[in-house]
Amino acid sequence: MLVDLNTAQVLARAGNGPIARHDPTAHAEILVLREAARKRKNYRLLDSALYVTLEPCAMCAAALSLARVSRLVYGAADPKGGAVAHGARFFTQPTCHHRPAVAAGVGAEAAAALLKNFFRDRR
Repeated sequence: MLVDLNTAQVLARAGNGPIARHDPTAHAEILVLREAARKRKNYRLLDSALYVTLEPCAMCAAALSLARVSRLVYGAADPKGGAVAHGARFFTQPTCHHRPAVAAGVGAEAAAALLKNFFRDRR
């Protein structure tokens, strides 16, 4: 979910869609950024906060930087695929042009349980 920090209005919500959309880039973060950019008629999403369940991957972290999202809040860490606190640590790279404020581990236990239950139910 992407929220406008000035108005507290939800700009966009989405869930992961790579399988359903036959699109490897259809991560929830990417879909939210696309929708919010359309609504604002601007790819720069200044003064916005993104709330996600899982630590974003490198692709999503790069998109957040390019969109100039002000704040990222995520619940569960992703040691295998995450790129904020793990792996590439995208926002610490010298080539990163914009670094959002990051709040990691917000509701981490609930987020991890939600993800575990989701994948358990899919099996």
